[in-house]
Amino acid sequence: MKYQRTILTLAALATLLAACTRSAPDEGTSSNPDTHVHDDGTTHTAHAGDPHPKATDHAHDEVSLGTVEIGGMQVELAQGHGTVSAGKEGHLVVKLPYSDQGATRVRAWIGTRDSTLSMVGLGEYAASHDDYDIHAMAPAQLPVDALWWIEIEKPDGTTSIGSARPIME
Repeated sequence: MKYQRTILTLAALATLLAACTRSAPDEGTSSNPDTHVHDDGTTHTAHAGDPHPKATDHAHDEVSLGTVEIGGMQVELAQGHGTVSAGKEGHLVVKLPYSDQGATRVRAWIGTRDSTLSMVGLGEYAASHDDYDIHAMAPAQLPVDALWWIEIEKPDGTTSIGSARPIME
């Protein structure tokens, strides 16, 4: 099972890297080299050394999913980049109730608890927000009862899994 998750994580990263291409600046547009365009046409700007934009720029397209209990912790979740739909990239922001400067591993996927046909995304810690930014691909055949599944692996190896209802198309 661990090897399957590793393979799925690597496949998800490869897919996301292929889906996220840097845009060349056009005349009259920003020349920011950290601007890239996703397959769905949305543009995302990362800040130097921080793939997670500053708080004032960051929250504009996120919708709170509320707080869920995972492993006895109250974890705040927000969904960005619009709704979740079959075969498309989803974006989840996870805010843990403690700060360990990114030592925790946070993973998320869209679908069923067993992650069948799901691409698992590994959270990237954003020090400027003290949260984790996760991109994951929804399965091409999205189950009707699909959820965001969040796995939190603490530095001591303790792992907890929880879920939240995504904002669907």
